[in-house]
Formats: sequence, C-alpha cells, structure tokens
Amino acid sequence: MQRRSFLAASAAAIAAPAVLAQNGKLTPLKFTLDFRINGQTAPFFLALAKGYYRDEGLDVSIDTGAGSVASITRIASGVYQLGLGDISSLVEFNAQNPGTPMVQAVYQYYNRAPFVIIGRKDRGVNGDFRSLAGKKVAAAAVESTRRAWPMVARKQGMRADAFQWQTTDFSARDNVMVRGDVDAATYFHDSAVSLFARMKPEELSVLKYADAGVNLYGNAILAGSNLIAQNPKVVAAFLRASNRAIVETFANPAPSIAAMRQREPILDEKIELERWGITAQYVGAADTRGHGLGDIKKLTLEQQVDEVADVFGLKVKPASDAIFNTSMLPSRSERSLPKA
Repeated sequence: MQRRSFLAASAAAIAAPAVLAQNGKLTPLKFTLDFRINGQTAPFFLALAKGYYRDEGLDVSIDTGAGSVASITRIASGVYQLGLGDISSLVEFNAQNPGTPMVQAVYQYYNRAPFVIIGRKDRGVNGDFRSLAGKKVAAAAVESTRRAWPMVARKQGMRADAFQWQTTDFSARDNVMVRGDVDAATYFHDSAVSLFARMKPEELSVLKYADAGVNLYGNAILAGSNLIAQNPKVVAAFLRASNRAIVETFANPAPSIAAMRQREPILDEKIELERWGITAQYVGAADTRGHGLGDIKKLTLEQQVDEVADVFGLKVKPASDAIFNTSMLPSRSERSLPKA
C-alpha cells in the first residue's frame, strides 16, 4: 500500500501544473528545433502564441536548428533543455556515449519517419524502389533519409549501392531536381512541398520508406536527463502544453500556421498548410489512434534499435528504455486524435 501511495503521489506531482520559480517567476526553457521554422512545427508556435506554456508556469524560447545531431548535442551540453531530434540519431548518440543517457525522447512527434525518395518519372523512376537502380540520387552528406537507405534496400532485396549518391546541400536539392542534374532526391516528405510547387505532381514518383516496410519512429521531443531527473514536472508541463496545441492543430491547422507566421512572416500560408497536411500523416500515423499521440510501441522501438545498430555499425546497442522515457506523457485521454 505504501508503494502504491507513493506511485500515485508521484504521478499526481507530474500531472500538476508546473510550479513557478522562486519569486513567482516563470521557469525558463530553451527548445531547439531540428531545422528551420515552417509548418512542420507550427503547433509549438501555437502553444507559444496562445500562452499554453505560460499557463504551465514556463517561459519557453524556440530556436531554429541545424539537424538532429546538432539538436541532440545542444541538449546534451545543457545549452538547451529540450528539442526535436530523430530517434535513429539518438540511438547512435547513446551508443557512442554509453552509460546513463544524457538525452532521452519523451514524446514521439513523428509517429513514423517521413523519409522518402522522390524521383522524376521522365527518368524512369516509378512507384517501385527498384526503378532507382543505376540512377543518380541527390542527398546531403549526413542526413537521416540517406543513412536509413540500407534498411529499405534490405526490405526490397536490393544492394545498398544500387544507385549513385550525389552529395548536394539541402538548399540545392530542388534546383538539381528541376534542372534534371539528378534523377531523384531524398526528402522528408513534408519538406518536399517546395519541389511540388516547381514540378507537377504527375511528373514525380514519391517512394515512401514506410511503404517498403521500414517502420521507423522519426523526430521526437527530446529532453536532457538532468532536467528529467531534477524536475520531471517541468518536462511534463512542457509536454502537456505542446500536446494541447498539437491536438488543436489536427482539428484546425490555420491558427497554428498563423502563429508560426508571426515568427516567419515571409512564409506562404497556403504552402505551409499543405506542408502540415503531409506532416499530419506521419504525426498521426495509423497506429496512433491505438496508443495516442506521443506514445510508442516498445517492440517497434526495439526493432528500430536493432536495425540502426546493425546498419550504422554500432558497437553498443542501447536499451530501448534508455532511448525513450514515457513517464511524463500527458494522460491518454489528452493525447487522443480528434475524430475525423
């Protein structure tokens, strides 16, 4: 009975609104995105604009990022307390830094990684990954979609070197595709709206890694282990506020896009709404209705750890519990997707 009472009290403490810092001040938190500000992460700006973080006693600042690895190292260093980063990259980071994890995932944002290769149909790329054989595929030197390709190759019975990589900066991918310098390019599916604005959809084939049977969790909300250990109620408060905005964005994305454009007014509302429409397919993937937003299936994560360890050649395989900490998630009822 004492243990049960202790667990109940602990759960209640995490579920309660975050306690204000001394002298009634809000608790400051720095949150790093994995990349630029756009419709992919609009819900976080809705939470900021509507005061959901403040309601939880938090003073949250949101900064742009430079990729998942940068997000993870920023959090591990203590410069940022929270951020967005790819689960596979976190597996690799924890394998390279064994022992007590410095960073853990606490809320699964992309329930499936939005990894795709987009090819030009006039170059013979169709809906079959095997049509990429012998082609030129543009990708940044170190990025998640490129690094996960061997997993697709295995599922498809292809060689990992079935095509030629052409290393290209993120900002140049659309140009080399439009000019025809390459036959295909890697993308986060929702990042490809800029390409869709320059080439007709019927001219392109979108090859989704998920359709090849590669079930990878994508970007998650990450937290520093020091913050988790010292103040889990602050992490829980951040997740409640963020989750509230994510659910609202599913119901009506327009206010979130408007909030995001307050920070980046140069962005086109129509394009960013289209981008969120694609993002939503991965944030609210098929099994999300079973366990709710933000949560995971342990077996799926364990299988991802196995695949990443094998493909990335990791000498250490982190335990799934070291990668993901579900103890601070909002209640299941709060994390339900709105009915269509």
